[in-house]
Amino acid sequence: MADRRDFIRKTSLGAAALFAGRVWAADVPMLKETDPQAAALGYKTNASEVDKAKYTKFAAGQKCANCALFQGKPTDAAGVCPLYAGKMVAANAWCSAYNKKAG
Repeated sequence: MADRRDFIRKTSLGAAALFAGRVWAADVPMLKETDPQAAALGYKTNASEVDKAKYTKFAAGQKCANCALFQGKPTDAAGVCPLYAGKMVAANAWCSAYNKKAG
């Protein structure tokens, strides 16, 4: 009987945590290119606008959605990046900290 109660308790807590995470993500503001951290890392909301002469590491196809730091699904329009705490980055954006996601 204790196992069933423990299972229900953990399942309820897990569901609450998932719901809270979705609400939290909806309340996170989008990162702006003018943000000091974003400017320092060359963040561009649209990867096609990256200054290729200044950021020679940039290659076509690189964007936040396929970066190892992007905390969202590849199909999401935006996601959280630990480099920009408290802000969402556009999936089609890019910054000089880009690191290709494995796989």
